[in-house]
Amino acid sequence: MERLSLYDIPAVDVWMRDYGPTFVVRNGAEKRLALNDWIFNAWGRKYESYMADDSICPEIAKLLGVPVFEHGIVLEGGAIEVNGRGACLTTEQCLLNSNRNPHLGRKEIEQVLRNNLAVDHFIWLGDGIVGDDTDGHIDDIARFVNPTTILCAVEENPKDENYRPLQENFERLQAAKDQDGKKIELVKLPMPGPVIYEGTRLPASYANFYIANGVVLVPTYNHPNDAAALGILGDLFPGRKVIGIPCEALVAGLGAIHCVTQQEPEAD
Repeated sequence: MERLSLYDIPAVDVWMRDYGPTFVVRNGAEKRLALNDWIFNAWGRKYESYMADDSICPEIAKLLGVPVFEHGIVLEGGAIEVNGRGACLTTEQCLLNSNRNPHLGRKEIEQVLRNNLAVDHFIWLGDGIVGDDTDGHIDDIARFVNPTTILCAVEENPKDENYRPLQENFERLQAAKDQDGKKIELVKLPMPGPVIYEGTRLPASYANFYIANGVVLVPTYNHPNDAAALGILGDLFPGRKVIGIPCEALVAGLGAIHCVTQQEPEAD
């Protein structure tokens, strides 16, 4: 408990990844921490009451005493994945969706990200998984495990609804290059099969894991592929303890571990 700091900030829901800050660090003689405050519009104005969570970033900035860069575009943290070397993964279904920034095209969005996240190489995937109300967030599909390796969710059952969109994303990654123009190392991550709640399929994916200090927290769904997913991640993160967290209850809210977290980098 001595490692925990608790702050009381009223929120509508738990999805800190999407309405919370995106931290940045300025390197130099003295590193400085700041945060990006994007507009949160409840995933394309799907849930009007959730839009109140757009006010949380400034509250976090006050508590931490760090500068804030406010931006006039809609962006959720779960919609982007970066590798720290200038590459950014995202999806067309989300960032090019008319319910986010209809006045911006692909080039304009890339320029915003280039200016504010220090990225200059973009890898665009297509659609997300079934049941995802975020319009295809990348954190359910593909994740960097190091600057040159991407873990990609793949459904092996050709009769499953997720088979075709995930196969198409995998094929795009096979053709993609990294920030240095080299072929990306791809690792397949299985899917947990359909997870159903009240007759509705949920966006269950092992890709929604969270990389923390010394550990990787991985959502599990009481499925035979749980062990396979934990084994794959264990091989990819030999210096961290890989821990499975049962997420059948959490994913009923249409998110998992990565969605309820947001990392803060060290600034010194």
